[in-house]
Amino acid sequence: MENFFDWKDYAGSQPEKFYKTTLWQGEHVMVGLNCLDPKQTQKSHAHEGADKFYFVLEGSGHFIVGDVERDAASGELVVAPAGVPHGVTNNGTQRLSLLVAIAPGIK
Repeated sequence: MENFFDWKDYAGSQPEKFYKTTLWQGEHVMVGLNCLDPKQTQKSHAHEGADKFYFVLEGSGHFIVGDVERDAASGELVVAPAGVPHGVTNNGTQRLSLLVAIAPGIK
């Protein structure tokens, strides 16, 4: 089992939809990487019964969590509690790379 990851080795890009990959999944948490090119969006959605967070690794984005909208940049943490709609748009000029964690089995 892999225990150490350099997220940059897993970064990617897709023109039709933002890129995402699973870095690690255990019994209690899934850790992934989402990469959004400029103007790409992860539409607002919610996860019942699972909290989620985004940690901004590089770039900046416009986040929606419930009825709050705010920009966040490299080094910031955005938390979406279970059942609360959330989404993100890359409003910058560089790739937006996000470390994401959520309970397993939740899409």
